[in-house]
Amino acid sequence: MLVLSSLLTLNYICFITIFMQTHRIKLINCTHAILQKALEGDRALAEHLGVTVPDIWTEFGRGMFEYVLKAIADKPEDAVWWTYLPIYLPDNVLVGTCGYKGPPDNEGMVEIGYETAEDYRGNHLATEMAKLLLANALAHPNVKVILAHTLNEHNASTKVLEKCGFKFVQEIIDPTDGPVWQWQIDKLRP
Repeated sequence: MLVLSSLLTLNYICFITIFMQTHRIKLINCTHAILQKALEGDRALAEHLGVTVPDIWTEFGRGMFEYVLKAIADKPEDAVWWTYLPIYLPDNVLVGTCGYKGPPDNEGMVEIGYETAEDYRGNHLATEMAKLLLANALAHPNVKVILAHTLNEHNASTKVLEKCGFKFVQEIIDPTDGPVWQWQIDKLRP
């Protein structure tokens, strides 16, 4: 189920807060305000979102939030194509991060990514996150291809992508991560 939660207009700039939800997970889109709170620290983020934020909930670090803030500075409407915070509803706790690596490119490609906090791994939460991101991307008229990358070995992340219908495409060399596997769903071909 995809839900548009609110729309606010301030000083002629449109800020949209989007959340996507299953019965166990809610993905909250990181707006400028949420990214600022994440940079202030876990306590500020917890108070802002009204959730529990564990000591270790992301392996990416705060640099990710700074990067996204810079990316959406001139185009706040692109925030929907960046970072989401997954809230595990039964415990009202932040359990990782997920999202896209930016808006669809000129060919209609968008890439998803996800991580689950260690204490919540093995509960299929990453699969739920990926399915929500996938459904959201597939619903967008400009998206034609959804990509994902994993380590170049069979692991929990490859199982998540297979469950979501991604197909292995090829091994590529990522400039930062070295050899990785590329996975893809083509919107036009089931």
